Amino acid sequence: MHIRSLLSERIEAAFAHLGLEGQALLQAASRPEFGDYQANGVMAAAKRAGQNPREVAQRVIDALDLTDIAEDLSIAGPGFINITLAPQFIAQASTTPKHSAETHCVVVDYSGPNLAKEMHVGHLRSTIIGDCIARVLETLGHKVIRQNHVGDWGTQFGMLLTFMAEQGAASDSLADLENFYREAKQRFDDDDDFQERSRRAVVQLQSGDADMLVQWQKFIDISMSHCQGLYERLGIDLTPADIDGESSYNDDLKNTIDHLAEQGLLTESDGAQCVFLDEFKSKKGEPQPVIVQKSDGGYLYSTSDLACLRRRIGDFKADRVLYFVDARQALHFKQVFAVAAAAGISNSAVELVHMPFGTMLGKDNKPFKTRQGALVKLADLLDEAVKRAEQLLKDRDVQGKNPDIDDAELATLAETIGIGAVKYADLSKNRTSDYVFDWDQMLSFDGNTAPYLLYAYSRTRSIFSRGGIDPNTLPETVVSVDEPERRLAVAIAGYQDLLELVAQEGYPHQLCAYLYDLAGRFTQFYEQCPILSSEDDTKIRRLALTKQTGDVLSNGLHLLGIGVAERM
Repeated sequence: MHIRSLLSERIEAAFAHLGLEGQALLQAASRPEFGDYQANGVMAAAKRAGQNPREVAQRVIDALDLTDIAEDLSIAGPGFINITLAPQFIAQASTTPKHSAETHCVVVDYSGPNLAKEMHVGHLRSTIIGDCIARVLETLGHKVIRQNHVGDWGTQFGMLLTFMAEQGAASDSLADLENFYREAKQRFDDDDDFQERSRRAVVQLQSGDADMLVQWQKFIDISMSHCQGLYERLGIDLTPADIDGESSYNDDLKNTIDHLAEQGLLTESDGAQCVFLDEFKSKKGEPQPVIVQKSDGGYLYSTSDLACLRRRIGDFKADRVLYFVDARQALHFKQVFAVAAAAGISNSAVELVHMPFGTMLGKDNKPFKTRQGALVKLADLLDEAVKRAEQLLKDRDVQGKNPDIDDAELATLAETIGIGAVKYADLSKNRTSDYVFDWDQMLSFDGNTAPYLLYAYSRTRSIFSRGGIDPNTLPETVVSVDEPERRLAVAIAGYQDLLELVAQEGYPHQLCAYLYDLAGRFTQFYEQCPILSSEDDTKIRRLALTKQTGDVLSNGLHLLGIGVAERM
């Protein structure tokens, strides 16, 4: 049920009837005494009309037709309209997300690790944020094309191939490859001759040298096997079929340059092929180039990203293309999108969006690293999370909170809680912000954390277990009576609207905040409204609300990529 859009539509119809210009600007009310929703657009509409906002608000209320939708309308402050929904209307809400009224083909570009080395914590945010948004879009009926644009091409492989040939080295171990790469990088930085030979190796590789391609493919297979293992452990919906590495665009790079030339966009500058656009200038007002081909004939990330767009828009027929790449690449994507528009690769019907994210920091407010200053390997981070979650559960066992959990269930729970805690700690933060990684905070059973939500879900399930009740026998809709029931039902009814917002704006923390609020309302309901000890219709009504809460918590955690436990 799209409550916000329905209310906005009715309020804006009243605006039109009264000859007012403006939008309803509807949002969930911040406090119960304000009702359930609040329309904040009246004051702007009144200002345009040169009228008193509170008087306009009253006229809007008089003109509104919210029969069977709202049970109370009131004016607050300088002209807000507070709306309290009717219980019968709230009861129509479904806990199963419905498809959007208009669906699109959406390409989601996320994860994108560089190969020939292990994934580290720097790859976590792109991977889990992109995965969450892809899941939400799919749930709402959009066609989602996942793209894992891995770094499988370029100078790093020239260095690795040259070094291993020079050393006569070979290995099927990713750890060995990473060590070889580290030594090769040192040689590349210090030895001009090695650097030149590495660059020639890249040219040979990109020209299709058979022997080099065989060795290169071996590197890719070893690296992607490592990545896929981590994706599966993290519960990420990426498969080998979603890999769309830089190498896959190699044959189209020249065609992309030719297309830019045909559009009259190329200018030679110091031997390089560049695109100059009016919107990119230095602080002194001098034109800044977007370089698409180096003076030695080599290509850049801008070239491969333009080739990406040719495929994603031309072949995939994308309506939206979303890039979950860190904030440091903001200028790069602005340039690529602008060149694509100027070249006719994209058009106004296609939405191209860079969805940036901040950095994971240590407690010293610097990028999260080991004590030795190295980037933390993602596999090691997950192992530590599970280890700490297992200890947490053992401590609770000692306290008598989990007395009958055996070793097998303990291990499963530790994996669910540990990995869920790491993911939720990240997803619950505004993606554009940096955040401090804190083990104690993320593994707490108090506050906006995965353990708290997992416990809230298990509490809903335990009610049915203790009562010996099959939740599938309960009615799908019930009309709330008591205020804690009503507040819980309103939160459940807003789930569809929330998912639509997340799908459009790409902020998983909005989903986390919603689930946290829902769990809090359920706790208040649980404490204030006896469930199993109630009688007849009251018991059925409260059990139905409990089931709905559990269903939404489970679905919401699934969209975040977090598993649930039936008991904790």
